[in-house]
Amino acid sequence: MTSVKIKLSASWVALMLTYLLGDVLRIFSGDFNAGEIGDVQIGQMLYLALAVLMVIPIIMVYASVTLDDRLNRWVNMAAAVFLFVFNLVGLPTYPTAYDKFLIVVGLGFNILTIWHAWTWSKSETAVV
Repeated sequence: MTSVKIKLSASWVALMLTYLLGDVLRIFSGDFNAGEIGDVQIGQMLYLALAVLMVIPIIMVYASVTLDDRLNRWVNMAAAVFLFVFNLVGLPTYPTAYDKFLIVVGLGFNILTIWHAWTWSKSETAVV
């Protein structure tokens, strides 16, 4: 049986790769204007905020395999719920079908993460 910690870590890797794929497609399709989001100029503080937001899944890959089980469960659920809500609210702002598709895939990975953390039983803890 695969450890819940590994499943959680893998779901965060999959989420981050989904985000990255969207960014790559946006650049190659020409839907990306450097220094702008929509018609809004991006400053250093917005770049910092985006970096903080995007580093959450990266941190969670490591945290999922290293945190104490009880804390791990709640941190995974909290981070996944936060990103789920953030992306759900932002979904209508994406103009392209591929962006909307990838956001929905990302929402699926958030649900998977929440499910694995929520259903984590004590008997699975001993597998690690």
